[in-house]
Amino acid sequence: MREITYSEALREALRQEMRRDEHVFIIGEDVGIYGGAFGVTRGLFEEFGEERVIDTPISELGIAGAITGAALTGMRPVGEIMFMDFMTLASEQLVNQAAKIRFMFGGKATLPFVMRTPAGAGTGAAAQHSQSLENWFVHIPGLKVVMPSTPYDAKGLLIASIRDDNPVIFIEHKLLYRVKGPVPEEPYTIPLGAAEIKREGQDLTIVATSVMVQRSLEAAAQLASEGIEVEVVDPRTLKPLDAEPIIRSVMKTGRVLIVHEACKTGGYGGELAALIAESEAFDYLEAPIVRLAGRDMPIPYNRTLEYHAVPQVENIVAKARELAQGRI
Repeated sequence: MREITYSEALREALRQEMRRDEHVFIIGEDVGIYGGAFGVTRGLFEEFGEERVIDTPISELGIAGAITGAALTGMRPVGEIMFMDFMTLASEQLVNQAAKIRFMFGGKATLPFVMRTPAGAGTGAAAQHSQSLENWFVHIPGLKVVMPSTPYDAKGLLIASIRDDNPVIFIEHKLLYRVKGPVPEEPYTIPLGAAEIKREGQDLTIVATSVMVQRSLEAAAQLASEGIEVEVVDPRTLKPLDAEPIIRSVMKTGRVLIVHEACKTGGYGGELAALIAESEAFDYLEAPIVRLAGRDMPIPYNRTLEYHAVPQVENIVAKARELAQGRI
């Protein structure tokens, strides 16, 4: 199978869905002529024109309001917020309006939109352009939250999100845009709410999200040389969560390390830890549930400090080794 980048996979998903369904359109800052802040929408303006690839003023609240209104009238908009940090400015429309309208209308209204946004540190973009705020939106009933970690997942999950009749927050990590992987040329979907085991193992389970899946797989390869076989589970969709593969994996290995980039306090790892503790997997645990997450601090501009603010491969290796060897 051919290999393309994460960014190319997203662009291909958008192009194929726009060709398939005239109700799909893209709207956001610099998504048109410029091709998107990270190049994801490059070339789509030339193919589909200004009525379907719409550049907006600098107003994240306006973008969120536009896709909410358009979705209510039967369109399937794909909005883009240039950095996830600026989702804070769009929260009124996303949290107080879009997430609640279908419930308040007794199911008579649907809101089939996707809000794409890049998150995460590692580009030297400092405290206001490097946050991972996924758990803010996981907390809101009515929103679906997706975090693909591979090009294959990016395409399949984006197509599924566009076709879904509910508002979807689609979170892409900046450091994943250049990652390459096998992706079929034809359109395909990955169901929202379907976790995947990215690597089989029997000594330890790592549950990781987004770019931390890639780092966990690298860590698992290093640990394999030491005789420690790690199983890596990727939820892919944070909400709705496919809990069963996670629970089965923990029951098999008896040890679990949860890895994510967002700050540890209030992060998604706490939800996963509670899920495991409240499940039948609890009786199979041979060690405490361990979380490895970003530090509770703004992301520094200094590249060395930024590196140490979020989990890296060596941190995952060290923590997993301690856990597998019974030193935790």
